[in-house]
Amino acid sequence: MNTKNGHEKLENGVPTVARVAGDTIVELVYDPVANQTALAVSRFGGLWNIEQEVRIQTGEVLVPYSPTNNLIANDCVLLPSKPEHHGDKAELLADIVAFLHRYVDLSPVFEQIAAHYILLTWVHDAFRELPYLRLRGDYGTGKTRGLLAIGSLCYRPFFASGASTVSPIFHTLDRFGGTLILDEADFRFSDATSEIVKILNNGNVKGLPVLRTMQNQDKEFNPRAFRIFGPKVIAMRGSYDDPALESRFLTEDMGIRPLRSDIPISQPSNLAEEARLLRNRLLHYRFYSLFSTKPDTAALIDGVEPRLNQIALPLLSMVENPITRQEIATLLMREHLERINRRRNTIEARVLAALVDAFADAGGEQVTIGSITDRFNTAHASEYGQPVAEKWIGHVVRKGLGLLTTKSKGVYVVPASEKPKIDGLSARYT
Repeated sequence: MNTKNGHEKLENGVPTVARVAGDTIVELVYDPVANQTALAVSRFGGLWNIEQEVRIQTGEVLVPYSPTNNLIANDCVLLPSKPEHHGDKAELLADIVAFLHRYVDLSPVFEQIAAHYILLTWVHDAFRELPYLRLRGDYGTGKTRGLLAIGSLCYRPFFASGASTVSPIFHTLDRFGGTLILDEADFRFSDATSEIVKILNNGNVKGLPVLRTMQNQDKEFNPRAFRIFGPKVIAMRGSYDDPALESRFLTEDMGIRPLRSDIPISQPSNLAEEARLLRNRLLHYRFYSLFSTKPDTAALIDGVEPRLNQIALPLLSMVENPITRQEIATLLMREHLERINRRRNTIEARVLAALVDAFADAGGEQVTIGSITDRFNTAHASEYGQPVAEKWIGHVVRKGLGLLTTKSKGVYVVPASEKPKIDGLSARYT
């Protein structure tokens, strides 16, 4: 056995989950009744056939993964069983919405977001950045049911929980790709040292693999790049401490209204079969639509930060109905304004406001940390129970705002050369 491009290469071919080569799309399918895997191959814009071996332009012969693979046999990764005609896009979306509505209690706008996000997962490789979908709420609010229902329709969903060890998640995402469906995604630490959080931090932008320490068969140090780009749907109780990570999510807060009476308490047995049939149609949608899907710049939202447009554009590009697109954009704008309001109440924003006032009074000259501290204490000392120290303000200026301080005549100052940075920060925090 040898390897090529990170795949095991056997004498009779390369075990393959998916491949896009030129105008050919290859996808692994699994028939649970016959307990057989095969490769569905599209070469002519939606026309397809089922094959056991596929030779592509590189000369490689692709073969399906075995049906005895643990991830496939135990439904950790869900696959379509064969492509089935998807109808038109509006019809497919309506059937996805109807499926979600039967089993999950979502707000009307988020129901549309979830349906379009499911479509997005099947053509996600047409985009360079992706948002994540999140269901947030306490236990008993239906977030796990929602995760299972939404996840079962996504492109090659891989189900895991926050209690899972990290290594199989890295390896599965690297080999199987698809959509990570992550339950109980509340972690004790959500900083850069958390391994799973690295997947969330890096996995929404194409071309940012995660390097992990590996050894070759000769025990030589040989770091491995794991590909983790792809859509992700998570359920959790709270939020992350990192604002940058938080900005990647489209979030539905669960349990804030009474549960609809028609939602089944236990997961119905027919949900899995309904989901499989929809995945079959979604596979045909991928075959039919992947090469024609691209970012729609007409969906950009005016007057918002670039990050919001970066995150929202792939989803909004999937929405053709102008009313639905506007409803989703309005919701995203509301969340954007809420984030801005939270940012305005941070320590950094308050110190920045004091710094801007100090520069205004100084007529553009350098300002001392002491003058910034005086202004901060005048506005906020009562909230802290006592005046804060200059040393603490200096720390926020340097570390929190990233500004340079220098020593002048025995005191620390922010030089006038930092004014362009301050203007940029003001635009961000106000």
